[in-house]
Amino acid sequence: MRTPRFIAATLAATCLLPACKKDSDNATPSGNTSFSKTDYEIISTTLNLPESAFNYTGFNLPAHFLAPPVASTDNTPVNTNPITNDGATLGRVLFYDKGLSINNTIACASCHKQANSFTDPSQFSKGFLDGLTDRNSMSLANARYYVNGKFFWDERAVTLEDQTLMPIQHAVEMGMTLDSLEKKLSSKDYYKVLFKKAFSDDKITRDRVSKALAQFIRAMVSYQSKYDDGLTALGHAPAPNEDLPGFTQLENQGLRVFTANCAGPCHNTELQTMPVARNNGLDLVYADNGVGKITGRTIDNGKFKSPSLRNVMLTAPYMHDGRFQTIEQVLEHYSTGIKNHPNLDNRLKDPVTGEVRPLNLTQQQKNAIVAFLNTLTDTKFTTDVKYSNPFK
Repeated sequence: MRTPRFIAATLAATCLLPACKKDSDNATPSGNTSFSKTDYEIISTTLNLPESAFNYTGFNLPAHFLAPPVASTDNTPVNTNPITNDGATLGRVLFYDKGLSINNTIACASCHKQANSFTDPSQFSKGFLDGLTDRNSMSLANARYYVNGKFFWDERAVTLEDQTLMPIQHAVEMGMTLDSLEKKLSSKDYYKVLFKKAFSDDKITRDRVSKALAQFIRAMVSYQSKYDDGLTALGHAPAPNEDLPGFTQLENQGLRVFTANCAGPCHNTELQTMPVARNNGLDLVYADNGVGKITGRTIDNGKFKSPSLRNVMLTAPYMHDGRFQTIEQVLEHYSTGIKNHPNLDNRLKDPVTGEVRPLNLTQQQKNAIVAFLNTLTDTKFTTDVKYSNPFK
C-alpha cells in the first residue's frame, strides 16, 4: 500500500454506534441507566465516576476507521467480550487500582501513562519491589486494531484477555496470584457494585477481571489527530503528490516520504501498524530473541511486534528495549544503522543482493518525516477524562 487507503463510500457513516456527537465524545456520560442512590453513595466514597457511564462504545469515528483496511483489523471478540460502557468503566477502575499488586504500589496505569499514550517514558518500568521490567512498556493506543489479536512485544499472549492477567501475576511487575486477586477485590464494596453493573451479578472472577480490562483497553481509540482531520477534509485517498488540507508544506512532504519509505507493508493502514512481528535489524546477535524466545524457532529470533505509530511523538523511548531516546535516532537507524541479521525483514533488504537496503534519508527528509509524525498526535485522547484515574 503506497498511500493511506480511504473508502469514500463510507463518508456518510458518522458513528460506530448511533446517537453520538463528536463534541461530546470525550467526556459525556452514555445515558445508560444510572447507579441507584445507594450504589452511587458506595461508589462516590472512593471513586470519581459519573452517575451514568461514560461513552466507550459510540465514537464519532472518521470514515477511514469504519472501512477496510482499518475496520478489518479490529480484534474485539464481539461474541464473547463486546465493549460495553459499564464493562469499560469497571476496566478503567481496575486499570488504575494499585490494589491489583500484592503490596498496593503498582497499577496497570503505573506502566501505561495516559499522557504518554499509555506507555512509560522510562526505558524500563518499576515493579512492586522496584525491580525493573526487561522491556519497554508498549503503547496501548488503538491496541484493538491489530489483526492477529496477539499482545506483548513477543506476542506470547494469544488475546488481549490473556494479556491483562499476565502482569498481575508477574514476579517483578505486580506479584499477585489470581486467587488472591479475587479475594482482595471481593472485599471492596465498590467492586461488588461495579461488577454487578457490568455483568448482571456481583460475582468477582479472574475471567471477568480480564474481560473488563480488555474492554477498557480496546476502548482506547485515538482518532482525533491533525492527520485524521486532513483525511476527512480531503474526502478521498490522496494521490501520490496530493496534499492533505490543513497540513504545512513540510508535513505534506513528510507524508510523501513516509508513504514511500515507511508505509506499504510495514507501518500500513491509516493507523500506521504492522500486521505481524518482524525483525528490523537492531542487532546481529540478540540478547532478547523476541518471538523466537516464545516459539523456540530460529527463524523467529529478533522478531517483535510494533505498536501503532499514533501518538508516537509522545511514546519515547523507542523499540522493545527502549534503546532509542528520540525519534531522530530511530530514523537514523533505518537510514544508516540496519544490521543484516539472518531474519531481517525482506523489506529492508535488496531483493537482488540480499544486502541491507538502508533508507539513506537526507536531513530534509528526516525533518519532514518528523513533521508528519507530529500530525499523528491526538491530545484529546491523552487528556480525555474517561481514560483518566478515577480514584479520589
